[in-house]
Amino acid sequence: MAVRGWAVNPSVSLLVAILLPLFAAPLIALLGRRPNLREAVTLTTGGLLFLNALALVGPLLDGQRPALVLAEILPGLSLVFELEPLGLLFALLASGLWIITSLYAIGYMRGHHERNQTRFYVFFALAISAVQGVALAGNLLTLFIFYELLTFTTYPLVTHHRTPEAQRRGRIYLGMLLGTSFFFLLLAIVLTWQLTGTLDFRSGGILTGKADGLLLGVLLALYAFGIGKAALMPFHRWLPAAMVAPTPVSALLHAVAVVKAGVFAILKVVVYVFGLDLLNETDINTWLIYVAGGTMIIASLVALTQDNLKARLAYSTIGQLSYIVMGAALANGWGVLGGGLHIVAHALAKITLFFCAGAIMVTLHKTEVSQMRGIGRQMPLTMGAFFIASVSIIGLPPTGGAWSKWFLILGGLETGHYVAVGILVLSSLLSIGYLIPIVINAFFFPAQDNGGLKEAPTLSVIALTLTALGCLVLFLYPGPLLTLLRLMGVF
Repeated sequence: MAVRGWAVNPSVSLLVAILLPLFAAPLIALLGRRPNLREAVTLTTGGLLFLNALALVGPLLDGQRPALVLAEILPGLSLVFELEPLGLLFALLASGLWIITSLYAIGYMRGHHERNQTRFYVFFALAISAVQGVALAGNLLTLFIFYELLTFTTYPLVTHHRTPEAQRRGRIYLGMLLGTSFFFLLLAIVLTWQLTGTLDFRSGGILTGKADGLLLGVLLALYAFGIGKAALMPFHRWLPAAMVAPTPVSALLHAVAVVKAGVFAILKVVVYVFGLDLLNETDINTWLIYVAGGTMIIASLVALTQDNLKARLAYSTIGQLSYIVMGAALANGWGVLGGGLHIVAHALAKITLFFCAGAIMVTLHKTEVSQMRGIGRQMPLTMGAFFIASVSIIGLPPTGGAWSKWFLILGGLETGHYVAVGILVLSSLLSIGYLIPIVINAFFFPAQDNGGLKEAPTLSVIALTLTALGCLVLFLYPGPLLTLLRLMGVF
């Protein structure tokens, strides 16, 4: 799994992860008049970034936790990157899917004749740099800085079309994410600093013995709602608003990178700031289980009512993100393991679904579910991938979503939260309701027009096929990811 010898010093690799896409962005801008070279730079940078992350697996498995301090802001308060299992998993996921999304984007952006393509690729690279910073942050301060940079670098992608509607939705996106960050998350970080004198991520947490139950409960609420990218209701409206962006943006940044930065941060705060033992001793986490469960069910019910395919998928994402929040809130090994694995399983499945939605729009110019009867006969590869990804979202074998949901159910059973288990099962049933009818209508009804086979541009079809296959591979070979997650020490 690891690439030995790629980097002499693992600490340097931490810095390379942030700098590679950051330095690629101006080069991409300079090559704007030469699109083939521009996109070659994007793909090459993505490949190098993934190899750089892969090279860090070896040191981690060897028990190393390399760190790199960039600057000391105050005594004991630094801008620091540190290698840790959950962060490396996120870095691998984001860098690997950047390559596939770039392949998809080449076919999509050219096939759809999108304007300002160079600007799109530039901000894509900047956003990936911010994601790597979030993934490899060694303390809460570093996490907060790169979390905010991710918001600012993705705003131009959300408003890419520059229409009045895109600008309006961009304001919702920016306003909600910045509002939750500065009113809740920043306050939580300041309180943590005052209580503990540190913002470092530590195994077992840093808050034990530093505050009583009520204050800890308030602090958990500030983190849960302050990390707005996790899209817990009622702070979720930014995500459907962001669907105005081009499909490649919706696919990676709003099905993988941005939303996963949110749930990743919640999982990391629970494990390394609060600590599982503290949450179990004080029982301050129960309310969060039910907030996550409520978000799952309400979002799934709303998804059932959406005729626009991207809107349906957006509400599905809101519900699926709460699986990871629930895993963190269960505060046991199975919950954390299920939540961490669901970051990957949902990413592969949802990026496939968004790829398919974009392929349908570019090829058949259809965006509404009610328009999609018979399209499986015209786009069999696309809709076959859609079916595989849907099965993974539902949580059935032989797809990766089956494992993550199984571990979450085990976490609920172990803690005695049987209502949470019921919510997980009900949410899966609702997923069947808003996804499988699309597949049935696509394959078992005649097409609404007389067109023959009309698959999307080749690169786009290759990309969605690869991610759909990823859903199957994750079911067959979950071992390497489980090995990585178990290094968090939650069992």
